[in-house]
Amino acid sequence: MRSSTLFLVSVLLSACVHAQTTGILHGKSLQPVPLTETLSSVTPGSVVVIGENHGFKAHQQQQLEIMQALRAQGLKVSVGMEFFTYTQQSLVDSYHQGLLSEVDFLRAIAWGTPSFDFYRDQALFADLREGAMTLALNAPRALTGKVAKLGLESLTAEESALLPPQFTLGRDSYKRRFLGMMPHLPNPQAGERYFAAQSIWDDTMAWRTADFFATHPQDVLVIVVGEFHVQFGGGLPDRIRARAPHIPVLTFSQINTAGLSEEELGIEIAPSATEGPRADFLWLAPAQSLGF
Repeated sequence: MRSSTLFLVSVLLSACVHAQTTGILHGKSLQPVPLTETLSSVTPGSVVVIGENHGFKAHQQQQLEIMQALRAQGLKVSVGMEFFTYTQQSLVDSYHQGLLSEVDFLRAIAWGTPSFDFYRDQALFADLREGAMTLALNAPRALTGKVAKLGLESLTAEESALLPPQFTLGRDSYKRRFLGMMPHLPNPQAGERYFAAQSIWDDTMAWRTADFFATHPQDVLVIVVGEFHVQFGGGLPDRIRARAPHIPVLTFSQINTAGLSEEELGIEIAPSATEGPRADFLWLAPAQSLGF
């Protein structure tokens, strides 16, 4: 990071984050902001995307606080989960309706890690009595796994039918950041395959989101998803806006501050010179308990 950017971050930190490693910051100004203010612009037909580090208890609690605050505003809150495959929506519905036990549900969807304890409350938050629902968002793991190993061209006609309509790869800046996290790729072709799989996740979730509002126009959809899908708007938010430009999208980035120095925290929260803020709002908290 350039020295001028570090200087700006240090100034902002001294103004608002010094001695503060918890709480919500505005993504652009890095000024503290109360939760109610962050959600004041949310109206029926909006999406709130929450990026998390999987399995942290503090992040689970923050997600629930966002959902509860939206409900307190009189909004009907449905919840979209990255961790459920869209082809298994009927199983999600049966579990939420109490027609399928949790043990049988987790076995049927082949749940792995982290512990479902971290996602039970989010998965069951939507109030069925008011017509809200829990939406299974993701593509089948067998599909993305095959693409990561063999590429899009390896898909059969039946497998290709599982892709979202008019499937599109993520934007170039998102791809550069994605590949930058994978310095030990065996060859460039592997990077292309992995990014195609990543793009399938994003575009499938965006397609499911856009499709959801065709039948639930008065809901607010809160999406719980991995942090990288949210950062700088390049993954899921970008694909939602491309597929449904009329849907307002608000983003939260949940940042684990445990063990970070002030300088490291500054780097984590700093807006990008080319891509802007990491998210509309940044929720800082030390989060140490993993559910693995």
